[in-house]
Order: sequence, then C-alpha cells, then structure tokens
Amino acid sequence: MTTGDELRAAVSARRDLGPEFEDAVVESFLDRMGTEIDRRVDERVAQLTPEAGKAARSGPTEAQRLALAIISMALGTIMTLVLIFADRANGLFWIWLGIVIVNGIYNSGKKS
Repeated sequence: MTTGDELRAAVSARRDLGPEFEDAVVESFLDRMGTEIDRRVDERVAQLTPEAGKAARSGPTEAQRLALAIISMALGTIMTLVLIFADRANGLFWIWLGIVIVNGIYNSGKKS
C-alpha cells in the first residue's frame, strides 16, 4: 500500500468511525508512516554502507596523493631555503628523509 493509499484509508476510517475515534485513527496512521520511513531509511543505509566501507578501505585517491606531493615539495623547498639562509644546511637530509618516509607510507596503501 502506498503512502497516498494509507492516507486515503485513514481519512475514510475517520469518516466511518466519527470524530470520537479521530485521535486513534491519526495515531495509527502516524505509526504506519513512521514504520515506513524507518524501513526506507534502513534500506538506503544498507545500500550505502558497502560503498562507504569500500571507499574507506581503498586507500587515498589520486587527488589526495597529488595534494600530499605538492604540499611536501612546497614545505620541503621552504625549509631548505630557511636552513640554507640560516647556515644550518646539515639538517636538510633529515627533513627530506622525513618527507620521503611520510609520502612512502601514505602512498603504500591500496590504490583506488
């Protein structure tokens, strides 16, 4: 039975039973509609859940990989310039090693 049919049935029952049963008819209709809404929401959540779980397990997207690479290069370049101008170039190795490790770990996940 569709929502429209349910409403027509409730209105018809209200006419047949009279105003003294109006509260019971409305409450019954609202209960059926609440149950139908819950069923539809559960159905949609069940459809979305496998997709959401699949996306979560598939690893970073190409856009995320590119963003990390761009940010890493920009920060690495800025830190390189800062250390060179501060006469502390001996720390460059560790900065770039950290960038390589972070990027390697981030990109070692399953490709989407």
